[in-house]
Amino acid sequence: MKYCTECLQPDTKPNDYFSADGVCSACLDGHEPELIDWQERYELLESLVARFPKARGQHFDCLIGVSGGKDSLRQALWVRDHLGLKPLLVCLSYPPQQVTQVGVDNISNLIELGFDVIWSAPAPETWRRLMREAFLKFSNFCRSTELALYSSAPQIAIRYKIPLIFTGENQSLRDRGTLTNAGWDYNAARNQNTLNGGNLRWFEEAGFQPRQFLPYVYPDATAFDAAGLQIIDLGWFIGDWNNLDNGSFSAAHGLSIRDDSVENTGDPLSISALDEDWVAVNQMIKYYKFGFGKATDYANEDIRLGRVSRSHAVSFVEKYDGACSEDYIRSFCAYLGLTASEFWQQVHSCVNTRLFDIGADGTVKPRFKVGIGL
Repeated sequence: MKYCTECLQPDTKPNDYFSADGVCSACLDGHEPELIDWQERYELLESLVARFPKARGQHFDCLIGVSGGKDSLRQALWVRDHLGLKPLLVCLSYPPQQVTQVGVDNISNLIELGFDVIWSAPAPETWRRLMREAFLKFSNFCRSTELALYSSAPQIAIRYKIPLIFTGENQSLRDRGTLTNAGWDYNAARNQNTLNGGNLRWFEEAGFQPRQFLPYVYPDATAFDAAGLQIIDLGWFIGDWNNLDNGSFSAAHGLSIRDDSVENTGDPLSISALDEDWVAVNQMIKYYKFGFGKATDYANEDIRLGRVSRSHAVSFVEKYDGACSEDYIRSFCAYLGLTASEFWQQVHSCVNTRLFDIGADGTVKPRFKVGIGL
């Protein structure tokens, strides 16, 4: 395990790459941002949008997948108010046991801001069973939920014949080496580790019928071409697209944030994944698998933006990476019908024992030193 020499990203991140002198891909991409001609990028965006004739009357010019959180709120307002387009917003709805009141409030806020929102709601029991299967098979319950999340926007775009889609992916968190060379072009997202290349064989192996997992099927390249779909990564065109600036902007436009502490979530700003709480569980497991979690992601962005030094961020990452409230673990187990023993047995089975030691009491402790490695 080695760390980037500029930030605190370890080389254990899937699909990442490091230069010969030990700099991670996200830092390489972020070098000399002041040399980027943002006006030129905006003009490129305008030319891309011009390829799609504006709709008339009650029809929509484009589509945006939203949760109501900081990124999607900013996207929606930016597309409407800066590009002059009329977007249709698509929200994947979590089951009542998973969605938070903050998440409901934030979608309501988007509606009150004048947007039309379609809810995509997969069958709740199939959703729960797939989450359980994904957790027990991969130690990653998001393996199923993220498929539905990513698939909802292009599925609805095809059905409503809206070829232009915007997303706002955080550039530093993307799977490296899996997208096209154009930083804005998100059509190759199906090749990301998250979507697993569209491989749903494990659904069938678990006994689910194809009709049950239709909401989880990401349209293939042929379907994209037939519908003329283009997904544009809006974040590539905006110079201050990051956690803090998106959060500040969205808070000024009605965003509700989580009432919790960094000790329980690993999120120092309480502004990520506001529509559900179990993301903290997933981030904890990610930490045990790869040696980095939510705190590392936040720290790295701040280091690259010059807000904190690498040395100053080390103590923050040491203290909060892998943080997860016991309350979130209990509610997660109750939803999936797992005992605490079953939960920790599964988690311990996926711990990277090259990076961590598991004590007799089940405590997981790192063998590495943040910023240095093994």
